[in-house]
Amino acid sequence: MYKPTFNKRRVLKFTHFTRKGYALFACLGKEVIIGTLSVATLQHATAAGISVDTDKVTTDSALNKRQVELEEVSVTGTRAPLTESQQARMVTVLSRQDIQAAPVQSVNDLLKQLVAVDVRQRGPIGAQTDIGIRGSNYEQIAVLLNGINICDPQTGHNSFEFPVDLSDIERIEVLESPAGRVYGTSSLLGAINIVTKNGNPSATAKKTSPLNIRLEGGSYGYLNVGARVAAPFSQSLSASYTRSDGYSRSKEGRLNADYRGWKAFYEGSHTSAVMKVHWYAGISAKDFGSNTFYGAKWDDQFEHILKTYTALYAENTKGAFHIRPTVYWNHSHDRFELFRDAPDKYPFNYHRTDVYGMSVNSWFDWWGGRTAVGAEMRNEELVSSNLGEPLDNPKPICGTDRKYAYGLNRSNISFTLEHNILLKRFTLSAGLTAVHNDWAGIGLRVYPGVDASYWLADRLKAYASFNTSLRMPSVTELYYSVGGHKADKHLKPEEVSAWEAGLEHQGSSVTAKWSIFYNRHRNLIAWIRHTDEGEDAPWQSVNFGHISNIGTEASVTLRFSKLLPAQSVLQTLSVAYCYQHQKKHEQENIQSMNTLEYLRHKLACHLLLNIVRNVTLDAHYRWQDRNGTYTNTEGKVVKYASYGVLDARLAWYQPHFNIYVEGNNLLNKEYVDHGSVPQPGIWAIAGIKINL
Repeated sequence: MYKPTFNKRRVLKFTHFTRKGYALFACLGKEVIIGTLSVATLQHATAAGISVDTDKVTTDSALNKRQVELEEVSVTGTRAPLTESQQARMVTVLSRQDIQAAPVQSVNDLLKQLVAVDVRQRGPIGAQTDIGIRGSNYEQIAVLLNGINICDPQTGHNSFEFPVDLSDIERIEVLESPAGRVYGTSSLLGAINIVTKNGNPSATAKKTSPLNIRLEGGSYGYLNVGARVAAPFSQSLSASYTRSDGYSRSKEGRLNADYRGWKAFYEGSHTSAVMKVHWYAGISAKDFGSNTFYGAKWDDQFEHILKTYTALYAENTKGAFHIRPTVYWNHSHDRFELFRDAPDKYPFNYHRTDVYGMSVNSWFDWWGGRTAVGAEMRNEELVSSNLGEPLDNPKPICGTDRKYAYGLNRSNISFTLEHNILLKRFTLSAGLTAVHNDWAGIGLRVYPGVDASYWLADRLKAYASFNTSLRMPSVTELYYSVGGHKADKHLKPEEVSAWEAGLEHQGSSVTAKWSIFYNRHRNLIAWIRHTDEGEDAPWQSVNFGHISNIGTEASVTLRFSKLLPAQSVLQTLSVAYCYQHQKKHEQENIQSMNTLEYLRHKLACHLLLNIVRNVTLDAHYRWQDRNGTYTNTEGKVVKYASYGVLDARLAWYQPHFNIYVEGNNLLNKEYVDHGSVPQPGIWAIAGIKINL
């Protein structure tokens, strides 16, 4: 397969297919100056597969002009592994250096800089964040860890409770369109795949520092301490602890946005002459004040979440036929307190979830291209104090004298077939997913998709795609009928058809992208209430019918180390913008929650400066304007206001450590992302990272 030459200093070998069915591909990289790319404009994924030890920074300058060896690895936009340049659809990739340079404390904060991603924060430092992509809500995207679905069937609110620390992450892949044939039925309008360092499928990934230590402190009693150790035989172990007093108090003067959480993650791998095996286990736990998260009337809510993750997968390294079997188990406990520490005032809600899954993905090359075949079986079991159908045999709730009286068990089976044609300048990827869910009683349904790209020139690529997908309702959408909510257990699955087309320019000094997309929903699930029934009108889960969403994205990144090589201060400037419009608006006397509260406008900017030797300033600004309304603490229905937020980090890099100070919301803006939950003002943090 032809792969265009992006830089005269890069030596390439081209992929080709022989009649024997074997494919050989390699990419040998020379040193190229790439700058530090903004997480806001990495839509083009040019950083895909950059494997460098950014835990160690050389001292020639703060960035050392980011000279790295560029080696392409596979990014997950298709069932069969393809490199970024081969992909027929756009996959946004956040590289390790982008993650470590950004002024953030969690993956949730990092994703705010992506122009197509809607991060609706309820609490700081990852307490609870709802994330959507291109107008979707938090229930409509899939969250994966090393390609394994870790979504919570109870509610999408808990999807981003994962055990990995930022120091564990090799890269983050964001797929901004339906990903049913890649990631399964949870990915209605996109997917976010977190790839850890040991889980990195690239055999060319360089070794990282054997020991990383981090210590941070700041406003509102914030403290974060973490460490990661790389053990012999391709193993690693990390742990971290975070706490904060929070930035607000209840009417009674009690802290109601405080946070305490810890996580630990172990992973290992073994590679032989014929096979590589990878395994991991993780645990995360946190307690946080959820003030008015689930209703403006109650400002002293509280929640505790405990989750564990285990997975094992393997893949053969020789032969024309590649097969990757996977087994996994995700387990979680959730306790919600409408009135904190007051079960006599209102009983606590308890939920326990177990998700078991196994899958097989395989691919092979032949004279006609690359074909992938896969299958997955996923079983979701939930027991609860108030969600689901009545249990014949209630189960005891650990640590209490109560029992789980309700529950739900459902299984999903899917089969996937995909074929990729890789020609000189043209890539075509087409496939389908067949899905059967025993709960929905819908029988076997088929969801096709096709992606195509064509290199118009060595640096300019055009692409277009059409994809379909579905999503099963969460258990909360089906059964949550307490606290002013009325659920419908007969909800139909959501479905979507999505079209996208665009252009992408990949240059050494200028990178630009433009795209237009159109999504049409069927049986869209929404929580609505009839405001003409008074402020006590219940929120009802309904199939909201057909909604169409059209939008466009544009981004440009300028690398001044190439454009203006005589100076060394300006490094990178990037600007990205996304506009969306939904044809269905809130009807008179009907208020929606989440579904129609999409970002109509979002602007994301990034500036990187090399102030003096080894000292950098990394600044991110985002402005967004949200459609929709919410009910404030006074019971009034008000519109969301637009706002702009500036975050920045000043860092001093040395070979074995770096010291930094950062500020979030430096403009001290008052704003809300979700409902009546106010966000903090200026938040200052200082920290040190040590790499041994």
